Amino acid sequence: MMVMPRKRRKPVAEINVVPYIDVMLVLLIIFMVTAPLITQGVKVDLPKASAEALSEDSKPPLVASVDAEGNYYLNQNTNPDQPISAQEVATLVAAQLQVEPDTPVMVNGDGAVSYNHIVQLMALLQKAGVPSVGLMTDSSEQ
Repeated sequence: MMVMPRKRRKPVAEINVVPYIDVMLVLLIIFMVTAPLITQGVKVDLPKASAEALSEDSKPPLVASVDAEGNYYLNQNTNPDQPISAQEVATLVAAQLQVEPDTPVMVNGDGAVSYNHIVQLMALLQKAGVPSVGLMTDSSEQ
């Protein structure tokens, strides 16, 4: 009987990456689940100095106001001193933005008004198509 010599195997210098891929997929899923939970609370550093005024050459802004009783006003309305409904604010702002899309929109709120009224007005403006809203303040310098 003829004996065949056994072939000697050469050592293989490869890394098995399958376990690493499994770990990376698990980490990816964990980060995808936890990322929205982390971004819900936003850290805000409020400015300690007064804000700069709008430049003179910029377009006059649309100013949506809320008084202490929660009534809405719009400076582009035919009678700006007359309170209007939330739907009228949304309609008038949307119409103005269709005519001039780059018109700045500002929110002017009474100091005694509830924060809820300001947030509702900002949400209303967002639904009307406003890309960004500025908040008006009084100068802190005396």
